[in-house]
Amino acid sequence: MNKRLLLLILTVMLVLAGCGQQPTADESEANGANESNQEVTLKVATLIPPMTEVLDLVKPVLKEQGIDLEILVLSDNVQPNNALANKEVDANFFQHVPYMEEYNENNGSELVPVTPIYNAMFGAYSKGYDKIEELPEGATIAIPNDPSNIGRSLVMFEKNGLIKLKEGVGIKATQTDIVENLHNYKFTEVDLLMLARTLDDVDMVAMTPAYAKPLGLTPKNDALVTEGKDSDFTITLVARKDNVDSEPIQKLAEAMTSPEVKKFFEDNYSEIAVPAFE
Repeated sequence: MNKRLLLLILTVMLVLAGCGQQPTADESEANGANESNQEVTLKVATLIPPMTEVLDLVKPVLKEQGIDLEILVLSDNVQPNNALANKEVDANFFQHVPYMEEYNENNGSELVPVTPIYNAMFGAYSKGYDKIEELPEGATIAIPNDPSNIGRSLVMFEKNGLIKLKEGVGIKATQTDIVENLHNYKFTEVDLLMLARTLDDVDMVAMTPAYAKPLGLTPKNDALVTEGKDSDFTITLVARKDNVDSEPIQKLAEAMTSPEVKKFFEDNYSEIAVPAFE
């Protein structure tokens, strides 16, 4: 009798311990818990507004659907992809597809786009000059230092007549592909998160509106040049190949492309960001 009683007590303790663990989105998908009323945790890495604000907006919507959205705000533009590739988070929201593809190529990872969220118009800003024609001979221009955004910057400058690139290089362009630079502009490559801080030290800075807005700058009113509306660099929700079709990720995508999110952009970021969904 004593052995049977002890066995029963141990069994009950194990069951209670198991009930006390909150599953992640991946675990829930594997064991079918997401189909029940059991809440799951969905971890998403991000960086700055408006990305963080969009996630904050959809958090209560997902809560009603049994998903606890955990938002991890990281400090640089490498950590979110590392965390996703290493399965420390379920998704991230901070990048465009060319940047994601570059990361996959360099790291052998299988990150995949889930859905595009908004177009952020890339532009170049100056503290000392009001028009691109005023930029002096030999001016120093700061651009992001990651390959996809180097190409993006150089293509923007080519479209605006500042330089000419080797034919066919497109967004894969590097400084070695500049074949014509009549005004001897000097391009300095700076970490994406440090670009805004260089505005006092160089003649012009190329950056996204997310980094320009805290300085009171917008593409529409302040940029000397912009990339136009035909950009390939839409800010996109990204997951992994092994979880992109999971129910929590798809519910997140649905919430992030809702009329409420579209209105949020229209009301708060109309001068710098255009929703990439209907």
